[in-house]
Amino acid sequence: MSDAPDITNSIVANAPPEKDDIVISVRGLKKSFVNAEGERSVVLDSITFDVHKGETIVIMGGSGCGKSTLLNCMIGELPIDRGSVQYRISTINDPVDICQVPNDTLDAVRKRFGILFQSGALFNSMTLAENVALPLREHSRLDERIIDIMVALKLQQVKMLPHRDKFPSQLSGGQKKRGGLARAIALDPEMLFYDEPSAGLDPVTSTAIDQLIMDLSDKLNVTSVVVTHEMDSAFRIADRMILLDKGMVLKMGNRASFEALRDADPNSLTNPSDRLMNQFLNGFGEGPLTDAEGISEFERLIVAP
Repeated sequence: MSDAPDITNSIVANAPPEKDDIVISVRGLKKSFVNAEGERSVVLDSITFDVHKGETIVIMGGSGCGKSTLLNCMIGELPIDRGSVQYRISTINDPVDICQVPNDTLDAVRKRFGILFQSGALFNSMTLAENVALPLREHSRLDERIIDIMVALKLQQVKMLPHRDKFPSQLSGGQKKRGGLARAIALDPEMLFYDEPSAGLDPVTSTAIDQLIMDLSDKLNVTSVVVTHEMDSAFRIADRMILLDKGMVLKMGNRASFEALRDADPNSLTNPSDRLMNQFLNGFGEGPLTDAEGISEFERLIVAP
């Protein structure tokens, strides 16, 4: 009998929330879209997991697996077909299911989290400082002198203070991401969502962004949800990881369990799913994902339709 760990057992979703430190509970989430021909395609199916206070959880998978759709459902940007996304935040006594609340309650929840979009999503007509000041001006009654101080503090935290008067067109890709992150933390959020934070960046800049994510999580004690397909980045920043396949959870566990699978000898893995995930996590050019006889299995387990 092989000594290799049975990775597939970790597919089972977490139990219903019982701990006080759970701040996000996703339960039975299903999302589908209708194409131009009127055909319905399920993108997310029965997604269930918890996010604990102060942790960084990474959601990963191949292109088209549903990870960005999951993020948009979690922040209330997309309506869901079935299930719930429940938040526990400090400003509201009871848990809030953002899929079933009026817009004013949803807005109150959204004020407690920040989002770093893939491109940074800075407004081109505003300077960097004006971009960071925008949420403070829109959602607080602070005096302009205090806002200016707050903007300086947030820019300093992401090492962008010298660039405060520049427009986005004058910034590099990495600088735009840092600027977008400064705006995301302007209201001192309890949670941060990151959509492909390392996308389009060189390895050095990507590592710097990852370090910044870890520093902010530590210093601000925020809970972070990161969507990425960059394996190096995922293994640097994650406390726990979720691997999606065709809109379903293929594997969920702590970083150590994913590292064990990544570092395992492929020949010791008897489960086909484990062998496929081993190749995926390592990015190997050879293995069941690329073997001619394994293409159909690859498409079934890793590649979304």
